[in-house]
Amino acid sequence: MAMQALGLFLLAAGILASLRSRRYLLMWRTDTKPSLLSAAITQLVGTAGGIYLSLELLFSFLKIPENWWNPSTFIVEPLAVISLALAIVQPFAVQLWLKIKK
Repeated sequence: MAMQALGLFLLAAGILASLRSRRYLLMWRTDTKPSLLSAAITQLVGTAGGIYLSLELLFSFLKIPENWWNPSTFIVEPLAVISLALAIVQPFAVQLWLKIKK
């Protein structure tokens, strides 16, 4: 019971702190412009995340076992690396496809 009360207290404190900081930021009304690098990284991570979710759903639909790799060999999950690699290659593949299609 005490842990639930502590959790609710921390949640309420977090919401109040968030509201206070938003009010402070709205008071100054500064428009932030993202840099080209941050926009590119955001798009890359979003694309890689979408590919990763699609591959996870495909693997679960095809009932491919999740332990098809040796977890002690890799530092990161191979499916995540494959998703990131596909997200990096994707713009080049689209450009190549458009050149071939012309």
